[in-house]
Amino acid sequence: MTKIVKIKTGSRFEDHGSYSRIVAVDNWIFLSNTAGRNPETKEIPEDVVEQTRQVFANMARALAAVGATLADVVASRVFIQDPADTHAVMTIVGEMFRGIDPASTVTCPPLGSTVYKVEIEVTAFRGASTADTEKLTISL
Repeated sequence: MTKIVKIKTGSRFEDHGSYSRIVAVDNWIFLSNTAGRNPETKEIPEDVVEQTRQVFANMARALAAVGATLADVVASRVFIQDPADTHAVMTIVGEMFRGIDPASTVTCPPLGSTVYKVEIEVTAFRGASTADTEKLTISL
């Protein structure tokens, strides 16, 4: 039988919008758009690089709650408020996902607040980090 786990963090945004931070359906894990707010201090760094690093810390923490890691990520969607920040954000994304190589979408839409410079949403598969992986190169 399929098991579904829904995790909330207590964020007022989750309550207001009636969503979960994570929904795990068996080994599939769907992590909601995650911003760079420090969960202890509730502060959001002004620097886009620091914000991006905090996003990854937040995602790692959330994934750990369902027995997964960033290495289990199979797809990411990166939302960058200011197109001028794309290079800086993607440098950190590249560092964090080097060797994991998830499918990825990067876009620059307005976010929920100008305070948020970057948000990232991921899909993970528990165990992907240890699965037999074949890497191919094709031309498109």
